[in-house]
Amino acid sequence: MPTHPDIMLIDAPGAGAAPDPSRPKPAPEPSDAALLDAYSRAVIGVVEAVGPAVVSVSVGKDSSRRLPEESGAGSGVVIAPDGYILTNSHVVHRARRLAAHFTDGANVPAALIGDDPATDLAVIRAQASGLPYAALGDSANLRVGQLVIAIGNPFGFQSTVSTGVVSALGRNLRGREGRLIENIVQHTAPLNPGNSGGPLVDSRGRVVGVNTAIIAMAQAIGFAVPANTAQWVLTQLLTHGRVRRAYLGIRARQRPLDRRLARFHDLAQDYLVEVVSVDPDGPAARAGVRSGDFICALQGRAVANVDDLHRHLADWRVGEEVTLTVIRGRGRSDLHLVQVETAG
Repeated sequence: MPTHPDIMLIDAPGAGAAPDPSRPKPAPEPSDAALLDAYSRAVIGVVEAVGPAVVSVSVGKDSSRRLPEESGAGSGVVIAPDGYILTNSHVVHRARRLAAHFTDGANVPAALIGDDPATDLAVIRAQASGLPYAALGDSANLRVGQLVIAIGNPFGFQSTVSTGVVSALGRNLRGREGRLIENIVQHTAPLNPGNSGGPLVDSRGRVVGVNTAIIAMAQAIGFAVPANTAQWVLTQLLTHGRVRRAYLGIRARQRPLDRRLARFHDLAQDYLVEVVSVDPDGPAARAGVRSGDFICALQGRAVANVDDLHRHLADWRVGEEVTLTVIRGRGRSDLHLVQVETAG
């Protein structure tokens, strides 16, 4: 049959053309079974390595008969062989008596070392040594879609494992004291009451977060405080017994910025912070801050709300001088103050 001069026929393999022996054969695609087997091996390896370091934390309370009563509270993870355990603040806050239950059946009394409700983290210490422990990883290296494994004790069922992926990074949750907990890790590993304080672990067995919250009416939405935040809080609690934070000595609220005032002072933000009241003995008062002032910047960084103020203050140590830029009337001035440590 004649062919059109502009159409070239190409032989398909097996349609008469001999295969080229010099061409490498394509690698066989891995089967679903092989992929699942690799996934299972990764999870099993992590559980075997980290599982013994995960504990059930129980809290002693007073019953109506004034006798000690123990109740399950949450989970924790041993982060040092001499018994230091990382958990949630809401698990152990104001507990009268603590105990850590290990996977080998040991029930060890524990003591509170430090508690930070602002990040929902706490450190307790079990009265034992030579314990299995897990290492904290670098949560800054997490990526959306990455495999993560949650280990804990939901509803009192010890050593329960669930898996998922990192579904979002950089979330913010508000702690009990009203401060934002930043860079929260959102993940899909199922959590239930009792998982609080348990570790979120990567495929290499490193703790990349401490599970802290779930959304009750949603499926597969869990949140964990990132390991880097936990490392900072841990250092503060072990060094000082509390997290040292600076404060200005003011009460403040967010206010919309008048556009004429914004243009007059060449400000880009739509909001700033109004000073509602000033502690007469605080650093802000000593620097000349007054009620009714509008804070628009701290150390040259724009301030649009109270959370911005907290966020920026966290970058400077207690005792360091910072510059607060305020608008008073139509005037704008820089006030220099030295931060002091907040009480408690």
